[in-house]
Amino acid sequence: MSLKISKENLAANNDQDHLPAEDKKPVVIVRQYDEERDKLAVEELEGQCDFGQRGQPSLFTDLMGDPISRIRNLPLHVMLVAEAECREIVGIIRGCIKTVTRGNKGSTPCPVYVKIAYILGLRVSSQHRRLGIGTKLVEELEEWSRSNGATYAYMATDSNNQASIKLFTSKCNYVKFRTPSVLVQPVHAHYKPIASDIAIVRVSPQLSESFYRRIFANSEFFPKDINRILNNNLSFGTFMAVPKKTLLNWDPKSGSFPPTFAILSVWNTKDIYKLQVSGISPLKYACCLGTRVLDSWMPWLRVPSIPNIFKSFGFHLLYGIHMEGKEGPRLMKNLCAFAHNMGRNDRECSLLVAEVGVDDPVREAIPRWNKFSWGDLWCMKNLEFKNGESADNWVESPVSSSSVIFVDPRDF
Repeated sequence: MSLKISKENLAANNDQDHLPAEDKKPVVIVRQYDEERDKLAVEELEGQCDFGQRGQPSLFTDLMGDPISRIRNLPLHVMLVAEAECREIVGIIRGCIKTVTRGNKGSTPCPVYVKIAYILGLRVSSQHRRLGIGTKLVEELEEWSRSNGATYAYMATDSNNQASIKLFTSKCNYVKFRTPSVLVQPVHAHYKPIASDIAIVRVSPQLSESFYRRIFANSEFFPKDINRILNNNLSFGTFMAVPKKTLLNWDPKSGSFPPTFAILSVWNTKDIYKLQVSGISPLKYACCLGTRVLDSWMPWLRVPSIPNIFKSFGFHLLYGIHMEGKEGPRLMKNLCAFAHNMGRNDRECSLLVAEVGVDDPVREAIPRWNKFSWGDLWCMKNLEFKNGESADNWVESPVSSSSVIFVDPRDF
């Protein structure tokens, strides 16, 4: 079974569809979301758009009664709705603005920050697709972003989602920008062992902020308000793996880096939304169930079981992933095993998800199942210049000055 829990399902559904367009386009007004007035209609639209193609597995996203839950943790955010003449909500889009690094080509670790908008959660009802509503929603969100000082806007989707890519690149003038990898690991019924010579140290939010600002100074998309993320209630904490012998000469509170280490943070995505898969054949369902039963009864066989993704489930997001030193890869694998065991102790967690740059050395050290993982595509647009031309245009940078892309957990 190949199933991708992707941003294509979670974030970007567009106005392309098999249905024929009507001869006369409806008059549509785009306005800001009003919770009291629009909540029920938006929830109904979300439910309609979460179904996949006939004969294929589909993914239902449960926003747990809060349509803006995925952007609520960013200080500047908006949700727009497209309302038809009959006052029916026929489309929605979400967006947020933050300040992030854009990579630094200099030799000194001095971060260069820009204000950027992130577009997600574009939905258009099946009866109103191919009428330009998706394009209109994107344009209105871009205008809101400009008015709030954003210089750039970007979106993320599965690299195979041609309909979404076409909408943004052909109709909205976005450029294919970065292609990170999304690595997914199911949480098994058994614990993963951690090497006896490795220590896992919990790092305080204050020290984590100091570490991350130094580690990711030259990276792309590192958020200036990292402290808000690390101190958020959804953060399970930051953890560092080091050889135990290192602890004899290194104090985690010193603020200095050990000679070799691995570090990551864990984000509690399951308290924002949950997922559920449907449309699986009885045979595949039985095979998945069989792996879980066998893994539970005979854990010493270490069967790679598939968690129960056919009922509501959540996942933990790993971010701030970095390693250094000759033992970095081994330390990272053990640190991911520690994160897996955290998920194992959380009955509502079925997957671990990490997103990293395709050329980031840490990518090869992160465990994943290829059938669950996929290639992502980030498309970007310069909002300041209509023709996209400027003496200093991030969009025109075909190659990053750093192989590292920091994935903000609030974007997922």
